[in-house]
Amino acid sequence: PSAERPNRLCFDSSPESIASLSETLIERSRSVLDRVVKVPHTERTFANTMLPLAEEEREFGTLSSNCEFPAHVSPVKEVRDASSEAEKRLNEYLIEASMREDVFEAVNSFWEAHKSDESLCAESRRLVERMLRDFQRAGLALPAEKREEVKTIKKRLSELSIEFQKNLNEDTSAVLLTREELTGMPDDFLEGLSKEGDLYKVTMKYPDVLPCLKYVKDPSVRARLEHCYSTRVQKRNTEIMEEMLKLRHELARKMGFDTFADFMLEIRMAKRLENLKKFYDDLCPRLEPLAVQEEAALVALKKAELGDRSDGDHLNAWDWSYYHRVAEENLGVDNNEIKEYFPLHRVTSKILEIYQELLSLRYERVEKPHVWHPDVEMYAVYDVAGEKKDNEEFLGHFYLDLFPREGKYGHAAAFPLQPGCELSDGSRQRAVTAMVCNFSKPTKDRPSLLRHNEVVTFFHEFGHVMHGVCAKVKYSRFHGTAVERDFVECPSQMLENWCWDESILERISGHYKDESKPLPKELLQKMLAAKNLNSGLVNLRQVFFGMFDQKLHSQPESDTQAIYGELRNEITHVRHTPGTNPTAQFGHIAGGYEASYYSYLWAEVFSADLFEQFKLGGVMNADLGLKYRREILQVGGSRDAAESLRAFLGRDPIPAPFLRSIGLAVGE
Repeated sequence: PSAERPNRLCFDSSPESIASLSETLIERSRSVLDRVVKVPHTERTFANTMLPLAEEEREFGTLSSNCEFPAHVSPVKEVRDASSEAEKRLNEYLIEASMREDVFEAVNSFWEAHKSDESLCAESRRLVERMLRDFQRAGLALPAEKREEVKTIKKRLSELSIEFQKNLNEDTSAVLLTREELTGMPDDFLEGLSKEGDLYKVTMKYPDVLPCLKYVKDPSVRARLEHCYSTRVQKRNTEIMEEMLKLRHELARKMGFDTFADFMLEIRMAKRLENLKKFYDDLCPRLEPLAVQEEAALVALKKAELGDRSDGDHLNAWDWSYYHRVAEENLGVDNNEIKEYFPLHRVTSKILEIYQELLSLRYERVEKPHVWHPDVEMYAVYDVAGEKKDNEEFLGHFYLDLFPREGKYGHAAAFPLQPGCELSDGSRQRAVTAMVCNFSKPTKDRPSLLRHNEVVTFFHEFGHVMHGVCAKVKYSRFHGTAVERDFVECPSQMLENWCWDESILERISGHYKDESKPLPKELLQKMLAAKNLNSGLVNLRQVFFGMFDQKLHSQPESDTQAIYGELRNEITHVRHTPGTNPTAQFGHIAGGYEASYYSYLWAEVFSADLFEQFKLGGVMNADLGLKYRREILQVGGSRDAAESLRAFLGRDPIPAPFLRSIGLAVGE
């Protein structure tokens, strides 16, 4: 439609044009702020103060994607490097802008004069309140000298965070193994590995190393792989992390908080450390008895397999995935057989079908799209929930980038690239999001096949994509996943439940040689029966990550390796490997989830309660799906998450559905 602003992303930039665009963005932003500041305080209105700031936020947020996103996906190393540099430069500028006292005063003087103005809508009020809160949390209520110190700390933290992630993305560690050492690995897996002479090269990228830790028979080989995996870029990234922890503590103290954890929780749903402590104190005693039984069962499997060669009554880090898989197979769950029923092209089309039906949307694949790599697909999204079927509303675009490449972001994530929000003329800028994953590539004999946990990952990440594309907010700062950090995972976690529903699994699956054959009922039943296998250990692992993160951020400085080992041994029932420090690969707490990793488990409690409504009303109930889209996804961060939950549930959330979902008996 002519009134719509198109997709403004550009993926063929040179290193020079990325550098130049970043400078242009900074200059333009600075001049907008300068202009706003010049308005006399007595003449301030929403239109001459708040609106230019909100519009600049939108423009900067949109066009900076063209500078920053290539660092994660570009096939060209020079472009990735230029993009990382640009991201560093843009972050430094944003820190500087967030600490401009004159802009703070401009917003504050507008608010003092207009806070009782009833013509301001709720979202516009929230815009002003959130901007003021950001300025205060940036240190603008501090004396000038302290403010400069805060700015210096933040710039350094930004540099360190970018370097930490870049080191991981560019890591090329690998273990060379013989065919014999890889006993247990299926032939199609070995065909996908590169070779050096007669040796197979197992890189530390997910699709290589994780299956090996699950299937390689020889524990000494798994131990070598786990050691290599858990020591990637260990020396430098440990230094980076420990410097970051000191700086964050220093920052929090300057801001008047006891610890960095207190500083971060202030703007979360959890609010205070006591609430988090209570959450763990309630949950851990319920998980512990389960975990003790599960550990004993896995140790028994280990002893049965290794006999005299077993190294004692415990689980090592390299035993966990392997014996969890053996336990699954003992329940009749064979993941290699199961994945034959999940060819990626089928899973993709079926998941897209399900999301379209559930959320009243229509996707259309874009032919000959402008993308950053030939593997990438692009889709347009339309809203078909309106009264007139011939009047579909265009909502935005999404990209799917599903296979690993050298230098590419190594996990699975949704990247919001262009926020969907209102433009000053009343038309809308449409949302654009990219889903970046690392599924196994097709081989000459087989298409790409997904393990069931990868199907779950697809559902989860695509949930984030829809959170972005479905958002209908006025201002870009509230778009999509811009919600409280401890709620952001909830909408996606809720949608993972579809991957455990019998009717949905029958619909998604189809054997790669004959797609009319879905997952056999017997296999499906066994898989569902194994859903909560080792749920005590699995959830204590999440508790460990959350508590580890909180501990690091609740003290002035940390010996991360010692604390990681100590807490892992204390909480998880899986032994830490001496000499390794997985903190050096813990990207979440290097940037994005610092003092917030608890959010995953915290949000699970809400997501289980949301899903209970679909269990009662039907997993493909389009009315419920539309209500979910409108009350949870569409509003983004334009209101508090607690309010969105109440709007959908009709009450406050309760923990019972979560406890039931992991197999615990619950007295109501």
